[in-house]
Amino acid sequence: MSTLTVVVGNPQSASRTSQIAEGLASRIAALTGAEVLPTIELADIAGELFDWGSERVGGLNKQLASSDYAVIASPTYKASYTGLLKAFLDRYPTNGLAGLTAVPVFTIGGDAHALAVEFTMRPLLVELGASTPTRGLAFATPRFDDREAILDEWIADQGRYLSR
Repeated sequence: MSTLTVVVGNPQSASRTSQIAEGLASRIAALTGAEVLPTIELADIAGELFDWGSERVGGLNKQLASSDYAVIASPTYKASYTGLLKAFLDRYPTNGLAGLTAVPVFTIGGDAHALAVEFTMRPLLVELGASTPTRGLAFATPRFDDREAILDEWIADQGRYLSR
């Protein structure tokens, strides 16, 4: 069975970013049959991210690298992803995520930042060897209450690219 990991780079656990990422992951799992593994909330391990000997962080890195699918999510900070996410992903070498199909997700304050997910997170994931066959999801947080419909629409439009 294939697996799916959610990684959330929000500095607060159980954030709107987490809710969007987990909602998208459940839809991807329903589409692909993947088992959703426990979410990696980087806020919960922030103090260990620069401890290269941390077994906890190392185990989470292995979880992501061995998954078939991933939703990699961050709020937009200065038109890019958070330092938490960057620190976590910096632990992989070039092609360290080869074989992973990843969906980049940004929560954004408004549509002015909609392309940031494509120009900042997608190149990082590709550099790490992940395949990113879909458009990234730039989710405007003012529409948070409409998230179910927005996520359903994204899956209807992009889901066909996730089938193996």
